[in-house]
Parts: sequence; C-alpha cells; structure tokens
Amino acid sequence: MKATVFVSMVCAVLGIAVFPVAMAQDGAPPRLIVQITVDALRSDLPKRYAHVLGEGGFGYLMNKGVVYTNAHYQHANTETIVGHVSLATGSVPAAHGMVGNVWFDRELGRLTYNIEDPEHHLLTAGGDVDKKTEIDPTQKAAKVDGRSPAAILSSTFSDELAVHYGGQSKIFAVSVKDRGAVSLAGHAGKAFWFSKSTGEFVTSTYYYEQYPDWVNAWNARKPALAYAGKSWELLHPASKYLFGDADDRGYETDFPGFGRTFPHPWGEAGDKYLTTRLTLSPAGDALTLDFARTLLDQEQLGKDELPDYLAISFSSTDYVGHLFGASSLEAEDNIAHLDRTLADLFAHIDKKVGLKNTLIVLSADHGQPEVPGHLHELGIEEAHYFDTEALDRAPAIAALKKKFGMGEELIEAFFQPYVYLNQELIRARGLDQAEVEKAVAEELMKFDGVAAAVSSSALRTDSLPDTLLNRSILRNFHSKRSGDIYLVFEPNVFINDFDGLTVASTHGSPWRYDTYVPVIFAGAGLRGKTVSRPVTPYDIAPTLAAWLGIKPPSAAIGNPLSEVLRD
Repeated sequence: MKATVFVSMVCAVLGIAVFPVAMAQDGAPPRLIVQITVDALRSDLPKRYAHVLGEGGFGYLMNKGVVYTNAHYQHANTETIVGHVSLATGSVPAAHGMVGNVWFDRELGRLTYNIEDPEHHLLTAGGDVDKKTEIDPTQKAAKVDGRSPAAILSSTFSDELAVHYGGQSKIFAVSVKDRGAVSLAGHAGKAFWFSKSTGEFVTSTYYYEQYPDWVNAWNARKPALAYAGKSWELLHPASKYLFGDADDRGYETDFPGFGRTFPHPWGEAGDKYLTTRLTLSPAGDALTLDFARTLLDQEQLGKDELPDYLAISFSSTDYVGHLFGASSLEAEDNIAHLDRTLADLFAHIDKKVGLKNTLIVLSADHGQPEVPGHLHELGIEEAHYFDTEALDRAPAIAALKKKFGMGEELIEAFFQPYVYLNQELIRARGLDQAEVEKAVAEELMKFDGVAAAVSSSALRTDSLPDTLLNRSILRNFHSKRSGDIYLVFEPNVFINDFDGLTVASTHGSPWRYDTYVPVIFAGAGLRGKTVSRPVTPYDIAPTLAAWLGIKPPSAAIGNPLSEVLRD
C-alpha cells in the first residue's frame, strides 16, 4: 500500500498520469464492461422458454454467471426511463429525478418527455419523432427534437468511470429507444438510438458536433431496408413452442399490416410503418446488435489497460409484450431470437476483447404483466382493463363541487400514474392544497379497480402507514416532478390505451410481476453460481464501482453484491 502511494506521489510530481487498474477474479484486468438491459424482461421468462434457447446466449449467462433469482425494484412506477436510470445510478426516482417517462412541468405548464432538451438538437435532419406514425404516447409528449441527460439528477456509474480515469475510458450506450441509450451513457458518455423516421441510428449535439465517419458509413448502408419485403418468421417449428398452437388470440393487438399470426410482414421499403414494425419484432434487437458490434470495433473498445464501457439496451421484448403479452407465441419466439442475438454478441466480444477480459451484467428496466384475456383462459377473472372512458365521474365531480365549489377544474392533467391538480387555481380560491389532494384521492379510491390514491402532501409529511406499497410510492416521489396524487390500480388491472392504439398489456405498476427482473453477472473470471437471497437492481451500479475500486454514483442506495466481488 505504501509503495503504491509513493509511486503515485512520484508520478504526480513528474506529471505522469497513473490510473489504478481493477483486477478481475483471475488476476487479469477487465478491459471492457458490457451492461445489457433487456426492456421488459421479466425474470422468469428465459427459464420458462429455455426449451427454445441455445447454449451461447442465455445459456452462457445462466451456466457461467452469477445469477440472482430474487431481484426486485422497490419503486412504484416501473417504466422504461425509471428503470434504466435506476440501473445507471443505483438509486430510486426520488433521488435521480426520473419519476416517469413523462411528467407535468409546472414551469412550462405542459407535459414533458423525460430526456427532451431544447438546447441539444438531433444531428440528423428529420430524425425526430414522427407523431403520425409513432405508437409510443410518451415520445409524442416531446415538443423538441433535442435529447440529453440533463434531467438526470444523480451521477451514473458511467459518469464515475469517466471521472476516475480522467476521461480516458471510452463510454458508449446504444438502444432502439432514445431514453434507453441516454440514461446508461450518463452525462459523460456518448449515446446513439434508432430513429424510426429515418431508419438510422442518431444522436444529438450534446454528444457530437458531427457524426464519426463510421456512423455515417453504417447509416449509408441502410440496414433497415434489408428487411423490406420480408417477414418475422418462427425460429423453430411451431410444435417446439409452449404456445405453438395459440398463434391467434383475439386479445392480441392487430397492428396495421403486421397481424396477429406468423409470419408477421415488415412491409415494403416505402411503407411508413416499416421501421416501426421492425421494432415490434426481433429485427429491432438485431439492428441494435449490428450497430453496437460496429461501434465496439470502430471505437476500439477494450483494447488497452483502462476499462471501457458499452451499454446495450434491447427493446423488442417490451414492444412484443405490449402487443401480444408475455404468454404468447410471439413473446416466446422473440426470446428465442434474443438468445441468438446475445450469443452473437458474446461471440464477437470473445473474438475482439475476450470474455475473460470483459465483465458482463444483464438486467431489465422492469418486468411485465400477463394479458387479462390469457388469465381469463386460466380462470383468473379478476384481471381486466381499466376503461377510463366508461367511468361514471359524475358522483365524484358532484362531491368535489359540494366541498370546494369546483369539480373537474381542479384537475390540470393526468398521465399515469400521476394526477396533477391546478395548483394556481387552488391558491387563487384560497383552498388548502393538502385538503384538496386528500378529497380528490378519496374520490378516486371509490372507482372499481383502484388500489390506492396517495396524496403528495401525505408523502411529504410521512403520514402514511408503513406498508410496502406506500414505501414504493415514497421512493418514486420527487417534490418538483411528481404529481399531486399517485394512482395505483389493483393487480392485473391496467389501462391499455396507447393514445388510440389498444394494446394487450401495459407495465408500470408496483406489483411483483412488474418489479421482477434478472440480475446476472458473467465473464471476467466469474464462476457460475445461483443466488436466491433478495437483491435489487440498485445493487448493480455499486457492484460495478466496487469491482473497479471507484466511488459509487452520487445517489446510489444499492449495496455491492458479495457473490460477484473477489474474496
């Protein structure tokens, strides 16, 4: 220890930069950290569909890695940005600030998309969200094309990596979804995401003034067009699948030109929905892999003694789950395709860097529910969709008018899970904010299917019973971004309207099917082990930091996982 300190002091005096090199369990320095996030990968799904999987993807992780089988998020709003930033920061939305894919900005007086930034526009003209074809209602909320991590209030693991090694570590993140890439790249890395408008991977001026030549070359190949005129086909004979004889069920989403049965056509080159359909299938993950593999090669990741970082967020599992549900032939086949995608990724890493020199961690931003229609087939009748259009609001409005002289005027906005009240009007009428919140929450609780309506005033004053549900809502509370009332539906009850598109399922609840995700570490000399003790995905970032001997992200609450770290 003293010798190390002495050497560091001498080098500092001489102006020589010295960086500590983290050592893997076999004594070799980890050259590359690969963080894989599979959007909506409920933890049970790889094992459930193991009969259609190979050896080199999930098989490698499950047999050679440290596998945590009891990992759950502890915050209430299990949405994409919330989970991704929680993975990146090792913290909860109450601290990192990303309380939902969308929140109501009081200063702007409108809903705002989580990573929109008017100061940093896209580098690609026309690469913004096409609101005529976009099916994600959260993306439609953005008013500008710019994207950046400015709204993330905590440092990320990738930020701490950059700080520790003086900016010399190469840090990149790739995803179909902009929020999936921006979150994991952090403030110090570089992010690329897929533009469905152009069929290209794009970025913003936050990261680059102009694209690297290799990005231009990749986009010039127009890889998305290679799928034109083709279809999503089953990887195996239908008889091999658990749901092989259940290809057409009425509750599945019949997306235009895509259908409910195999094969699912992607469309012709001029079809405005071609790129959208690609993301609704394993093709979205295949494109992500192609770009990430090119990035790894062109940016020379893992080629020196300093650890580099590559985050890849695969989005197709989420899209397929929304349209068809977790228990569908489409979901089963998508996992089979994802398995091959992971196998190809690991093989490429082994060839270019070496798996022994690479620390891999795989998790998910959230799980996903079962489709009510499927549960009904099994005799579970309580599951249903929450139909906002069929609600009888009259009694609630009458009660509020009687109490405050106002009804619907009290509500400024609703975007699940938050109800935003008209605070300006409440102040102007001289009403007590906490009293109004309580009254509205009580009326919401009267609707069938609502499990909880929790006021922000109650969260601020810590006046709620100490329950798991209330604690999860508190972990989601940020005073400047959260709404005035947090709304929770009963288990297996959810809104399935995507701005006019009726989908099969929607995640976002605090229930265990939405919080249940895999946590797996592999490579870098790790030996296979299955761990059943409770852990959280918040533990990932502190574990990566501990592995490298760097400080954890600024708001991290997770703990380093002892089974991963060397003795």
